Amino acid sequence: MAENVLLEKAKDFAVEIVNLCRGIQSEQREYVLTGQLLRCGTSIGANLHEANYAQSRADFVSKIQIALKESYETEYWLELLSRTGFLSDERYGTLRSACGTIRRMLIASINTAKRS
Repeated sequence: MAENVLLEKAKDFAVEIVNLCRGIQSEQREYVLTGQLLRCGTSIGANLHEANYAQSRADFVSKIQIALKESYETEYWLELLSRTGFLSDERYGTLRSACGTIRRMLIASINTAKRS
């Protein structure tokens, strides 16, 4: 059940990232930073989806850990876009908060899976 909530949050976050990158690319013609953000911001949910089909507990934990690493990378690119003026402080705060929520849920999932 918790994984489904987490996966839905990750999918919703991915949609926000896609829309953000699309907007920055079309309005500000920035492709390098947004390309990086697009890859890692959507990869969180992709790895969670893949974890649902893990071959073992270790494989499951590994996929969740990859999603966690992608969330940290996503935070980096969001901050860089903010610092370079491509992303407003308000939008940065909202997306950083959403990513942080997902990150904390990922950490909890990893800890639970390792204890089981």
